Parts: sequence; structure tokens; C-alpha cells
Amino acid sequence: MTGEDGKRRAAAVFDALGSGYEKAFAHSEGHHRSLRWLLGRLAPGSRVLDVGSGTGRPTAETLADAGHDVLGVDVSPVMVGLAARQVPGATFRCVDARGLPLEDGSFHAVCVYFSLLQMDRAQQSALVGRLARALVPGGSLVLATVPLDVEGVEAVFMGQPVRVTSFARDDLVEMVRGAGLTVLAEENMLFTPDHPEAVPEPHVFLHCGRQ
Repeated sequence: MTGEDGKRRAAAVFDALGSGYEKAFAHSEGHHRSLRWLLGRLAPGSRVLDVGSGTGRPTAETLADAGHDVLGVDVSPVMVGLAARQVPGATFRCVDARGLPLEDGSFHAVCVYFSLLQMDRAQQSALVGRLARALVPGGSLVLATVPLDVEGVEAVFMGQPVRVTSFARDDLVEMVRGAGLTVLAEENMLFTPDHPEAVPEPHVFLHCGRQ
């Protein structure tokens, strides 16, 4: 699948999910703990990029409410519209992060919560490398995903057909380190989304710093 095909497919999935996605994942304590970790490392008024910002909650909302300058990007026009209404204190753009111009050292932190899963492994690695370079020295990157050794697997997510690619945990850590990041903290958990068709799924949260 080309990058453009993947973008259209991801946009269609999350346009369809809309606010239902937020409801399904709102009770993730792992996500909230990850945000608290990040807030503890940020100086007042830090510039933060939220990749795959969805409805804006909880990531952009939590960071903006704490006084940070947040830019959220997402391929789904529906999600971007929801986020702009729900989190007026942040800025949102409908754009594929893979094509987003990024200047080196332009952000104090980057959030990548479950936004890589519909990219192939080469695209995931390339994007994480670009995001790492976009951090100031000592900046923070938080990444969450489903740590499974799968590539191009057709699945159903909350009633929507998706094609999923991910890394096993050790390969994910190796990929992050290859981007020039140090893993400072990690949490692994099982999480069940609040959705009738949901089953428990493994989640890993990597809390990283730029070397």
C-alpha cells in the first residue's frame, strides 16, 4: 500500500469512528499516567506536537490546559473538526505527519499515541526518526502502540476494517533507539476499549528523551 492509499484508508476509518474513539479509550489509565510523566518534564509554555491527535482528548486538552503550545495533526477531517471544537486552546491541522515539514529542534516534546499502526514498518521508522530530530536537545517523545509482530494484517477495529503493522516490543525499542532516543521509562499493560466488539489488547508506552 502506498503512503497516499494508507492515508486515505486511515482517514476513512477515523472519520467513521469520530467521537466513539474517544469514548472507547477515555478510561486508559496508562495514557493518563504517560501524560503526567510528560508534564513533569516540560517547562512552562513548551511547544508540543501531537501526532494523530484524534478528538483532542485527552492528549492535546491535558497539555493545553497546563499552558503548553500544542499543535495536533491528524489525517481525519472529522477528528480535526471535533478536536478544534473541544480543545480551543490548541491548534489542529488536517495533515499526514509523514508529509509535515519539521524543522530540527522545533519542539520540546512529541506525542505519538497509537498513530503508527496503519503505516508500514519503513514509514514508522522514518517518521520516528524525523520526529526525534524535531526535538530540542533533551526533549521528550512519548510513543504508545500495540506491541505485536504483525505486518499488513487485515483486522476489524471497532467495526471498521483496518490494515495493521507493528513491531514486537524488543524491535520497537530498537527502532526508537536507532532514531537517537533513549528509553527513560516504559509501561506495559492490557487494555480493553469501551466498545461491544473490543477484546483485551496489549499496550506499551515508551517515554523517551533525545540523546
